[in-house]
Amino acid sequence: MKCKSERVKKYIVYSSVLSLAAVLLFIYIYHRITQPVVLEFGVFAGSNWDVPNGKSYEITDEAIANFEALHPGVKIKYRCGTLKSDYSEWLAQKIIQGKEPDVFCILAEDFNTLSALGILENLDTLIKSDSEFDISKMYVNAIKSGQFQGSQYALPREVVPVLMNVNETLLRKEGIPVPKADWTWDDFYNICRKVTRDVNGDGILDQFGVVGFNWQDAVYTNGQQLFDANGTKAMFDKPGVLEAIRFVSKLNQLNANRRVTMDDFDDGHVAFRPFPFSSYLTYKTYPYRLIHYAQFNWECIPLPRGPHGKNASALHSLLIGISSRSKHPKEAWEFLKFLTFNRGCQLSVFKYSPAVPVLREVTESKAADQELAGDNPYEALSVDKKVLSQVIEESTVTPRFHKYEEAMNMADKEIFRFINEDMDIEDAMSKLNNDLTKFLQQ
Repeated sequence: MKCKSERVKKYIVYSSVLSLAAVLLFIYIYHRITQPVVLEFGVFAGSNWDVPNGKSYEITDEAIANFEALHPGVKIKYRCGTLKSDYSEWLAQKIIQGKEPDVFCILAEDFNTLSALGILENLDTLIKSDSEFDISKMYVNAIKSGQFQGSQYALPREVVPVLMNVNETLLRKEGIPVPKADWTWDDFYNICRKVTRDVNGDGILDQFGVVGFNWQDAVYTNGQQLFDANGTKAMFDKPGVLEAIRFVSKLNQLNANRRVTMDDFDDGHVAFRPFPFSSYLTYKTYPYRLIHYAQFNWECIPLPRGPHGKNASALHSLLIGISSRSKHPKEAWEFLKFLTFNRGCQLSVFKYSPAVPVLREVTESKAADQELAGDNPYEALSVDKKVLSQVIEESTVTPRFHKYEEAMNMADKEIFRFINEDMDIEDAMSKLNNDLTKFLQQ
């Protein structure tokens, strides 16, 4: 009887333990089902494009509200107040702690490092397996900006091409029509030559053709790349690059050693200035249009093309990626897809950001006209959106690798010296190319 009693007691204990485990498991499952998934979104305050933007959080807040309404089991949170200048350091510290956001914005200079270190989730499988996502609807070059070593590690939400700001008032005064969208280096040079002169008769040049058109603009409008895709070889000695450097030197010689500044353009004394489209959208709208360039009429057109290039320059993208350590990769992908592919969210780029959506159909839509007109009731934005789309598609996506910034700084200093000291361009560029390749391969 005693053994039987002990067996009964053990049975009761085991049953109690199993019952408790079942209750705990039920509570855990119920908690997981009823509690929302919380995603953290990494974003910075202000504009990615370094222009005034008082609506930087509105595009985020609207996107989150709309996403949460469609996904009631997911909540998005983000930290306010991190400035763009502090964002890279903030993100780096979060990564070191293993607490980086599930989804986060990526500055251009950080993208290759984050990809190489395995911090960013490879999106190739997610993109291919999602029948609701069609990457072909995005601008091809925008997509390329989020690729590393042949794989997609981030998606662009918005892009900014570089255009040419034209002082229409100055050209009209000189009897020169505004160039058409397909103008060339020859057209550009001839106009600069005609307008560069001493207006007030004191023997000193005081009106100029261009400011800010640098050697990089010339290289890209001549269809050239400066490095190979892997960042192991410089290509500064190619004929098309040498041609671009010589063209910039030729432009500079028109100014007879007079240093032309951005203030000269602001004062209406310069015909042309390369301009990010973000600046165009900002300074064409109230109230900034009253502060900048109010004393002359101006518009933007594509940059002039070189003999081997197209009417486009470098393309800049705001990239967003997913942490490879996210505990909620499925929900993170849905949120990333919503930010970059949802039509309403993309239309909000024109509403809240001085940039261009990455969905071509949104950029060229009538709804986009309405959003653009909302902040600019006094003056129409005259850029043809199909021309804008063409500029984006034909722009150059510069390779981003670990030593890119250092290599470009080295090149910029040397090429500035070559141009200003009237050195033999071919010999100087050949030496620079060798130095850069050695630096990249160290």
